[in-house]
Amino acid sequence: MPRRFVIEAVMMTIYGQLLSPSNTVQYYIPYSTIMELYEMKDHPEQVMPDPADDAHVKQKIAELIAYFEDSFNKKKLERALASVWRESPPLPINDLVSLIVVNAIDNAEYGDAVDPVETELILTSMRTQAPILTDQFEFMDKVIDGSIPVQMFDIEDFEYALEADHPQFF
Repeated sequence: MPRRFVIEAVMMTIYGQLLSPSNTVQYYIPYSTIMELYEMKDHPEQVMPDPADDAHVKQKIAELIAYFEDSFNKKKLERALASVWRESPPLPINDLVSLIVVNAIDNAEYGDAVDPVETELILTSMRTQAPILTDQFEFMDKVIDGSIPVQMFDIEDFEYALEADHPQFF
């Protein structure tokens, strides 16, 4: 059975190791984070501080957008967008990685302290019983300070997160 995580789409473009795991992985991605890829691709502001890294990440963003726009994948996504909280069928990236796009919706359950994308990540994590992978320390602090019952891993701890089951906080 694959290890499951909730993640923003852009994280897969920044952290290449997420696409080369040592075990089988399924990533649950809120659809709104895919829409953010379009903004990042066309926005003149850098995604990464180093110009060479920024160019590389923007190329990976364009590749991921092209993957989602592929006619076969696009049909699967359109079905998932037909209703709230519907999931796409698994979209294989390679032999070890597949993506499931979730038509998540922000319901402002955590107020102004948590932004809409963070809320969608939290709610997706709760619905799927999958931990969140992130590199956003402020987000982690908000979850801890708010006693929000989800499990989170820093992306730097990805290999640890892939290991045997960890205690769940759901």
